[in-house]
Amino acid sequence: MANAVISLFKPKTLNLINNAVKLSNVLPITGVQNVRSLYSKSTLGIDGFTMQQEKTRMQMHNISDKFREKMNEYSNEDSKSMIFTEDLKNMIHLSESDEDIQLVYNMIKKFNAQNKQVRFGNYVFGPVVMRMLHLYGKHDMAWELFNSPEMDGFFDQVMTYQILLDLLYENGKYDEVLKAVDIVKSRQLEGAKYPRNVVVLALAACYKLNTKESLDYAVKMWQELSEVGHLPMRRATTFAAGLALNQGQPAIALEILVSCRNQNYTTIRNIKVAAFADLGRVEDAIPVLKSILSDDNPGTTVHTFNKDVIEKVKNAVVQLDNPDTSLEFNRIEQMLQKQGHIADTVLDEQLCSEIQRPPMMNNRDRNQGQYQQRYQRNTQNRGKTFPYTQRPGLNDLV
Repeated sequence: MANAVISLFKPKTLNLINNAVKLSNVLPITGVQNVRSLYSKSTLGIDGFTMQQEKTRMQMHNISDKFREKMNEYSNEDSKSMIFTEDLKNMIHLSESDEDIQLVYNMIKKFNAQNKQVRFGNYVFGPVVMRMLHLYGKHDMAWELFNSPEMDGFFDQVMTYQILLDLLYENGKYDEVLKAVDIVKSRQLEGAKYPRNVVVLALAACYKLNTKESLDYAVKMWQELSEVGHLPMRRATTFAAGLALNQGQPAIALEILVSCRNQNYTTIRNIKVAAFADLGRVEDAIPVLKSILSDDNPGTTVHTFNKDVIEKVKNAVVQLDNPDTSLEFNRIEQMLQKQGHIADTVLDEQLCSEIQRPPMMNNRDRNQGQYQQRYQRNTQNRGKTFPYTQRPGLNDLV
């Protein structure tokens, strides 16, 4: 751990870190470690997948049983019949039982083993298969397929990585998440060694593991990100800082928070206050607590602190045993309570809250589709039709 810290922080900061353990009386942030999906279904495209399922089931209602029988026959290793793109697409969207999913598994294996020269379509199966496996909680099968040498290239899409990692995370397979992240880094798909959502899930897994080893991994990743100029998403920042806090390294937590452009986010403020309390620096925590009182304007979102963070500061104030500081903190706490600035949630619950699909993404996808239709109409009117290419990965969100 020491080498990782030395390579990450400046000498002046190292002095702070070395003194952190002496200065701090660390009170762990408490809370229920709920295991659930980190990304919402809409963000992962699972909502859209289930809609397509319903559509396919309606279209194939009268022939679905016969179709299953035929696919069971075709997917047999001894069968000379081929699995076509439409066959696999339909069976994935018809799946509704363990038997169906096993059939899809067999079809995928044969489909990918077929001579690729006869497949002229550009349909990308990786995200769709992972959505099916995520929907039915088949994390073991997903992990097996992803690691299978014979499936090389089949699951190499950034969106596929995100769905797989979220599925592993949801099922508490945090070590597997980190193993998958290392594989993703080695592949550098589309020139990206650190896809943003992959980084979030990697640090989320580290946070859930909450061990010295996971902190070592997180600090090393943070160092690598800094070296390549990668600015992590806010959720990645708070997971890394929260882990450092839980591992009794509040100084590292504070240094990680510096990378966040907006210091006014609720999670950033909460971790910062908790870290100052752990360091025994109540005088630095109090101004942060007071800041949301002055920012409180009618009609705006009420800024809050988690109840366990407030309790942490209160304990630090008691240990400081300074009458003036105690008086000031009690006054601030009463004001926060009266004005509704103390949330009835713990920091862990807030850090692990579900990541929703931003409204701007919904608008962007809709506008993208409208632009595609206009573009094709215009080119057809000129007597020419040019291929339209979406931005990489955007079609995987559908």
